[in-house]
Order: sequence, then structure tokens, then C-alpha cells
Amino acid sequence: MNKVYLGILVILTTSLMGSAFAIGKIGLLYASPLLLVALRFTLAGIIMAIIVFITKQSHPKTYKDWLKIFIIGLFQTAGVMGCIFVSLRTITAGESSILTFINPLLVILFGTFFLKLRYQALQWIGVVVGFIGVFITFGAHVELKVGTLLGFLSAVSWAIGTLIIKTWGNSYNVWVLTAYQMLFGGIILFGSSLLFEKPFFEIVPLSIFILLWLAIMASVVQFAVWFYLLQKGDPGKTSAFLFLAPLFGVLSGWILLDEKIEWFGYVGGIFIFIGIFLANWTNKKREKKCGTLTSQG
Repeated sequence: MNKVYLGILVILTTSLMGSAFAIGKIGLLYASPLLLVALRFTLAGIIMAIIVFITKQSHPKTYKDWLKIFIIGLFQTAGVMGCIFVSLRTITAGESSILTFINPLLVILFGTFFLKLRYQALQWIGVVVGFIGVFITFGAHVELKVGTLLGFLSAVSWAIGTLIIKTWGNSYNVWVLTAYQMLFGGIILFGSSLLFEKPFFEIVPLSIFILLWLAIMASVVQFAVWFYLLQKGDPGKTSAFLFLAPLFGVLSGWILLDEKIEWFGYVGGIFIFIGIFLANWTNKKREKKCGTLTSQG
């Protein structure tokens, strides 16, 4: 693939991932968090489901297969995005994006202990460096906010979803899996909205624009570009570019929301970025890898 073309696509998909945090935080002025994210992924899931149906992609045949996709949606979409959008009520978009994107570090930890996967020394160094960054970010706060815990839980849910997809995902068409796990996740989030919040959505031009942007650009387009990159390039090296997403999360929070980040946020963020980069960097000779299969922001 042409390097310039590759670079443009990498910047496009990671900027869409990262900027979704700040845009989502603006959306919270017009909607309750769980309802907003439920609308986003239900709409995105319906659009992608129509696409895979029209293009006659292979669909699951058994209830067991559909149940597995439902479980993936529970962790990969409902768990991750529910925690992110609720966290944005009490922490900045930049902080939420940094915490969420430590998931590659957690994938290595969980993969080692629960799936008995093996990783290179460089990847373990990445885990150590990344968690040093997390401790710097956490330790610099006098008191942890609820949003901080939710941001971390979004990374935990993403890591669990990644490992489940690694275990089950090869049995399904990747586009079908993506479409329906988003749709199921959106439906779960609708139920969560009814149970855990007073749902509201103010219908004004800006709120409609934000919803459409999150559903189409930050979900459907971002997924399409990301999967294209994974298919055309080396998945391990391509996943290393995920470290750009929290950078765009911080930048978009600064540009769109005038968010200020203290010095410890920068220092912790640098450590986390380096850790994620090392954790994702795999040797070509090594077949076993556990890259982040799906990404949302």
C-alpha cells in the first residue's frame, strides 16, 4: 500500500476514534449519556446490517452463534461505550480517551492469565511502561472521580471483548460480526438507559448532527477504514497506530472544549502512549498475536 495513502487512512480512522470523545461530551448537553450512545450504535448497527444483507454476506445459522455475537456486543459495545459516555460527565474527554485506550495493555495481561497466550519481552515492557503511566495519571489526583473508574472499566470491558472475539471471531464474517454486535450493544444500552438514568434527547439541529456524526463517521466509516487497514497491512504493526487515538482525544478536547490538562496528565499520557506502542509492536516471525480487533471511540 502507498505510504502516503496509508498515512492518510491511519490519521482518518484514529482521529475519528479519538475525536468521538469530545464530540460525545458536547452531545451530553442535549441527551442523557446512555440514551445517546444507545441511539448511536443502534443506528450504526442498522446501517451496517443493511449493508451486509444487501451484499449477501454469510450470516450465523444457529441460536448459539447469535448468542455469542450478543455477548460480544455486551462487552465490546455496551460495556465499553456505556462506561465512556457516563465517565464524560465527571472527567475530561482527554482523560477518558487515555484511560480507555490502555486496553491493549490489559489484553496482554488477561490473555496471559486466562487464555495462556504468550507474548514477547518487548510487549511486556510495554505493559510495565503503560501501567506506570496509569499510576502517574491516577496518583496525581487527590481523589479519584467516578469517571476515572468508569474510564478504566471501559478499557477492561474492551480487553474482555477483544479476547472473546479472538476466541470466537474467526467463525464469523467480520462485517456481519461488527454490524450485529453494534446493534445488540445498542439495544442493551437502551435497556440500561431505562433502568439507570432518566433518558432524554433534545431534538435540535446540533444534537441531530452530533448523533449522525457519531453513528456514521465515528462508527461505520471508522470501522470500515480500520478493517481495510488490518486486511491490507500487518495487523500487529497496524494496531501499533492505535496510540494516535488518545492523542487525538486529548487534542480534540483541547480544541472543541478548551479542556486543560495538568503536567501529570501529559507525563502519564506519554508513558501510556509508549506502553501501548510497545505492547502492539509484534515480530513478523511470530504468528501468535493478540491485536485489538475492533476499535470504538
